[in-house]
Amino acid sequence: MRTVGVEEELLLVDPGSGEPQALSAAVLARAARCAADDDVFEKELHSQMLEFNTHPQSGMDELGAEIVRIRGEAARHAREAGCAVAALATSPLPARPSIGMNRRYQWMAEQYGIATREQMVCGCHVHVSVESDDEGVAVVDRIRPWLPVLVALSGNSPFWQGRETGYASYRSRVWQRWPSAGPTELFGSAESYRRRVADMVDTGTILDEAMVYFEARLSARYPTVEVRVADVCLHADTAVLIATLVRGLVETAARDRQSGRGPLDHSVSLLRLANWRAARTGLTGDLLHPATMRRTRAETVVEALLEHVEGALSDSGDLERARASCARLLRHGTGAEVQREVWERTGSLREVVTACVEHTQA
Repeated sequence: MRTVGVEEELLLVDPGSGEPQALSAAVLARAARCAADDDVFEKELHSQMLEFNTHPQSGMDELGAEIVRIRGEAARHAREAGCAVAALATSPLPARPSIGMNRRYQWMAEQYGIATREQMVCGCHVHVSVESDDEGVAVVDRIRPWLPVLVALSGNSPFWQGRETGYASYRSRVWQRWPSAGPTELFGSAESYRRRVADMVDTGTILDEAMVYFEARLSARYPTVEVRVADVCLHADTAVLIATLVRGLVETAARDRQSGRGPLDHSVSLLRLANWRAARTGLTGDLLHPATMRRTRAETVVEALLEHVEGALSDSGDLERARASCARLLRHGTGAEVQREVWERTGSLREVVTACVEHTQA
């Protein structure tokens, strides 16, 4: 069974006003004094954000339990520091992002200007183990057209600087401002992948391999493929769904490689359009079908994804739960719809943040 790990980025907010608070140093200091936290928390680019990493897990029950536990610990440390944590991919309320003072972050601020200051966005990254770089690159090549469906399922950022954006995942649009972000062409081999990354670093436009922000990449730290397209999910069970589907995609791609089935050769231009449409409407409008790149009902595209990974999810015992989770999102809406419902009902973005603080620990 391939192991799975999840990185989540959480927003630190004032429990009264709902505004982002630059208190990550205080929260991390409290976490460092608690041995039970096992160094799962890390600083992020902006001081209003907190990142945590789960341990690699083989079972989705264990992964879900760990996400819930760490979210609870993050909330406790935040309360002690005078703030709260919210699984929000963007801040609904206006914010003045505060960039961390370490050398790397300051280099980014100088290099990229306003794009760095605006990157106060929270994502969910999923790591899945692979046997080798060759297998990993084969996986990266084969999962490309399916990744926009994960954007649609995880959409949790409809507001930006106090305004409704019209997008389910505006975070993904902001993320595209990095020069190395976005979908990739087919690599074909680990050698070609490594050469492309080295060429990118050699331009001096990015600092190192860790700043190659492909939608799916070989991890610079672990023997994994890292998928980086999802918003941080409002609910822990949605994060588990995204992790389940990513592992299913990785396993299916590896099996396709073994059987000699090649990747779909969609252009980067079409993949960008698929990503844009998924970010724009989430599950409430049409998506581009991963096989045909033509507009198709979201329900049909989600079903196509489940059928694509059915063998892998059946073998891991995750198929029925994944189907139930997808059906629940299609019926009740993603985090973006939860946020919009609170806003439409109350007319208050502060109430949106308050509700999301509660949902984060539900």
